[in-house]
Amino acid sequence: MNGTGRADGSAGEALPAGARPLVSALMFSAGLLGNLLALGLLLRGRRGARQRPPALFHVLVLALVVTDLLGTCSVSPLVLASYHQNLTLTSLARGGHLCLYFGFAMSFFGLATMLILFTMALERCLALGRPYFYERFLSPRTGLVALPAIYAFSAALCSLPLLGFGRYVQYCPGTWCFIQMHLEPHRGHGLDVTFSLLYATLLLFLIVAVLLCNLSVMANLARMHRRGQRSRRLAAPEQPRGATGCGRRMFSMAEEIDHLLLLSIMTITFVICSLPFTIRAYVNKFSQAEDDHGWDLLALRFLSINPIVDPWVFAILRPPVLRLMRSVLCCQVTPTAPDSQAVSSAVTKLPARPHLCGQ
Repeated sequence: MNGTGRADGSAGEALPAGARPLVSALMFSAGLLGNLLALGLLLRGRRGARQRPPALFHVLVLALVVTDLLGTCSVSPLVLASYHQNLTLTSLARGGHLCLYFGFAMSFFGLATMLILFTMALERCLALGRPYFYERFLSPRTGLVALPAIYAFSAALCSLPLLGFGRYVQYCPGTWCFIQMHLEPHRGHGLDVTFSLLYATLLLFLIVAVLLCNLSVMANLARMHRRGQRSRRLAAPEQPRGATGCGRRMFSMAEEIDHLLLLSIMTITFVICSLPFTIRAYVNKFSQAEDDHGWDLLALRFLSINPIVDPWVFAILRPPVLRLMRSVLCCQVTPTAPDSQAVSSAVTKLPARPHLCGQ
């Protein structure tokens, strides 16, 4: 179980002179406040839609926010405790067990969050691209099966350093522990950094998969739009009789665009936060430089920003903002929803079949 070490070159137990907790405290406050706000909005939206069962997308959104909240609360207090005691994480507890826990928790919650985001993108892709398969085999109960599988896979993978495949090491200024990304000369062996390469490769796969799913959703929405235009032209003489159905189709199209906008912004955040770590892992595999730990720490900071930004995406993208974004992107006025609806209430509706929502 000896999986800890130091990647910062420090040998003392005290934090370096000049280390300040301001940035860490601000990150913890922003993450905690954002996740609680997003969680409140989602639960409020569900109270206003009790007559409908929650959609699978809504279940995944709620799971993502809860996972981000647990991840923030599981590691950030340890950072603040380290600053308060003026001790490194490896010195706060005997045997480096706190560093092991910190590294495991950070890698576990980071991977679980990204897998849930991929599941959300795949759910939208199947809802529009394979509607009959989606309605027959997928339901909110699917989320109750997928989420434990995601957590189990993440826990199993992130436990490998505890078993000797890879290492969790301490990073400067001594308040961070994460996967070792740099092979130390005359110390350790190739397996210590091979695990970081495996982790980074998985993140890269998720980035590509989420982008492909979102591109598929865009293509399906474009086909639905063209099909809806043809249908309206053919049904033009009977427009008064079909006006209600047309309104439903327009609302369904707007709802799917809302889902796409939410996923797209989250994907952009995901890519920005994950790529630095992925790049560093591959660079370190072929680099023997000893002065690159600053770049490693910067990559870790980017990776830790993702669960802080995600909940603010939910909080900011309220229905009026989404309608404005739709108007700008589609160059037209889209059907409006009641201003009192939260963004979570829009995602609770079951996805419509493409041939019924062809705006």
